[in-house]
Amino acid sequence: MLLFLLVPPTTSDLDGRRVRGARTRAQILETAANLASVEGLEGLTIGRLATELGMSKSGLFAHFGSKEELQLATIGAAREIFAREVVAPAREAERGLPRLEALIAAKLRYERGEIFDGGCFFETVRGEFDSRRPGPVRDAIEADLDEWNALMLRAITSAITAGHLRADTDAEQLLYEIEALSAAATLRHQMSRDATLFARAEAAIAARLAAARA
Repeated sequence: MLLFLLVPPTTSDLDGRRVRGARTRAQILETAANLASVEGLEGLTIGRLATELGMSKSGLFAHFGSKEELQLATIGAAREIFAREVVAPAREAERGLPRLEALIAAKLRYERGEIFDGGCFFETVRGEFDSRRPGPVRDAIEADLDEWNALMLRAITSAITAGHLRADTDAEQLLYEIEALSAAATLRHQMSRDATLFARAEAAIAARLAAARA
């Protein structure tokens, strides 16, 4: 029996463990992102997540050594979900205005709460960390916002270059107005659960784009 226990695991055994470990980690982080969309990253502790998952704290510590590591991994998982649900589908649309409209529609659908229970994960954590001093968690949240803004600016610029929007369109101003309308709907929806708020945001954004058409 002892000799059996001392036999080293095969490559296939190790690969199987890695696959199972990666799958478990992904499931943990998906739950963590959903929980943080409601309670924020500060409410996301090893103990709180262990309770939510029905796991032991020691089991979670095997995946995350600290609260900060868990928070950063959760942001990374939320970013992957956002890319999958919002960015990837929009890339199927034609460049220019069609892609810009696809990005806006996908983000509003995401913010309605169809992905996370708390609506937009990033709106929740930005409000939580916007007045904090710079640090790894705040920096990761800010980097995500910068990445989204850059993507939207490229889409707006592409629409201008393609002649779908007027050549004198102020891309930065247009982005600001789109994001302001989107954020307002998200914030009010979380309080009232009034789905018509997104319809109003969609109508207002459509009117703004129509006014900017070439």
